[in-house]
Amino acid sequence: MSDPTSDPKSPAPVDRRTFLKRMGAASAGAVVASRLSAPGAVGAQDATVRPDPAAKRGGTLRYAVHNAPAHFDVHQSGTVANIGPQSPMYDTLLRRSPKDGQTIIPDLAQRWEISPDGKKYTFHLRKGVKFHDGADFTAEDVKATYDRIVRPPKGVVIPRTPLFSTVGDIVVVDPHKIEFRLTEARPKAFMLGAFASGWNIIVRKKTLDENGGNLRQVMNYPGTGPFRHVARRDKEVWNMERFPDYWNKGLPLVDKLDIYHMMPFSPELGSTFLSGKVDYARLLDPVSWRKAKEMQGVTAAAFNQSVIQAFWTNMQKNKALANPKVRRAIHLAMDRHTLVEVVKDTAPMQVGGFVYPFHEMSTPRADLEKKLGYQKDIKPAVQEARRLMKEAGYGNGIKGLDFVVRDIATFKLWAVAIQAMLKEHLNIESNLRVVQTSVWFDEAQAGNFDLAISAIVSTLMDPSDIFSAWYGKDGPQNYSRWTNPAFHDIASQVERELDDNRRKALVRRAEDILESDPPLISISYEQIYDAWYNKVHGQNPSTYFGIYDVVRWDNVWLG
Repeated sequence: MSDPTSDPKSPAPVDRRTFLKRMGAASAGAVVASRLSAPGAVGAQDATVRPDPAAKRGGTLRYAVHNAPAHFDVHQSGTVANIGPQSPMYDTLLRRSPKDGQTIIPDLAQRWEISPDGKKYTFHLRKGVKFHDGADFTAEDVKATYDRIVRPPKGVVIPRTPLFSTVGDIVVVDPHKIEFRLTEARPKAFMLGAFASGWNIIVRKKTLDENGGNLRQVMNYPGTGPFRHVARRDKEVWNMERFPDYWNKGLPLVDKLDIYHMMPFSPELGSTFLSGKVDYARLLDPVSWRKAKEMQGVTAAAFNQSVIQAFWTNMQKNKALANPKVRRAIHLAMDRHTLVEVVKDTAPMQVGGFVYPFHEMSTPRADLEKKLGYQKDIKPAVQEARRLMKEAGYGNGIKGLDFVVRDIATFKLWAVAIQAMLKEHLNIESNLRVVQTSVWFDEAQAGNFDLAISAIVSTLMDPSDIFSAWYGKDGPQNYSRWTNPAFHDIASQVERELDDNRRKALVRRAEDILESDPPLISISYEQIYDAWYNKVHGQNPSTYFGIYDVVRWDNVWLG
């Protein structure tokens, strides 16, 4: 086989329009910085979500979101299929305000104190809080919850564990006071954001004890949240009712919450909303969202999501993929602007690299799009990719890669496009294997793939989170089993550095390493399209970052 780099008959990279036409894919279909309540102002800390003075009470909110989870353990999950329907039944220590999705406010912790050296966080817990089964909420429940998150038992994997790597002892001072003692300080915004994560719900110590610390098969474990479980029909609907003994008096405002299972970006979700069968739809496809935006009596919002779309290369299974030059070549061979266009009528996406493209610490978008791999004219990138393949000893390409594809419309469209790009640009041949979501994660964790395409979530937009969870040596979402000592050293410095300017410089250095030695192949970053009928009040996600911290619906009311 001729060398595609040196053979003068080797085809030149095709332009975007030609590529789309050839595939038939064309027809297929601001950062708001986290804000904290002033830690010294006890009154400000005590303030939490309050009912809108104009609110009307009662009624049933019909909400459509992806809610057919593979299991029920929110801590172990990384998908909206869990937190979308389950979050209304639970509370967290702190929370993001539903008014802006950013400001950190009290929740089960009425107030908190941070020691001057940043190594002790003391939370004063609310009294009189009840679980749905009537039990009293105490500091023992917080300790049991966070002992499990910080140091999961055998067989339990929690994606948020790296957030608390510096937590040493968790000490119950009294039934309503608990201390987290850190081995070393972390940026306050990072730690408070971790405690405010919607994933870190508080569950009963008794519940964890009775189930061996694993809640995957426990559908209805008691929470302290504004709504409690009534009934669930798998893959159809989860019915909840307001919890009459909820500690935040006056909330929730609606009597019932019906959460309907609808696959993200699906035509079924769009038609269900447009026909008025649900009041609020999350993760609408672009076509339905544009129609909703034109309807009278409907509001449509777009906002950034805490998810990267990517594919992984198994470095342990495949010798060629263990070579950084090969992975860099694959990275450069991706026409990201075309990949965004391929799914433009299926899901809203934006080009990005290894850090959120809208984060203040990452390379600005305008600068990123000047780099090889992100330019609209891909010819220089492909030329460099072919040179790297030849230098690595794979100038004739690679055959027979097992490409595992998560069974969602965007990934199936992308997989076909990526397969064609790899073949055309680098003579890399792959066989697509489409699997259900739960199977995909099992295969990824077990390493049963050469290439695997999906999306992963971060808890925080802070680089410390993604550097440890996505790219860390033992990161729970590091499916490529990637290691790079220089990167891990810088990531450790980013985690410990308290000065924002120095952190930013470190992040840029880390980005350079990720570009030359990719741990994954980024495709794009997701955006979220929501729409709701204007009778729904109290929800305005346009300033939110992601769909995981502000999903409790306690402040929403129906006009």
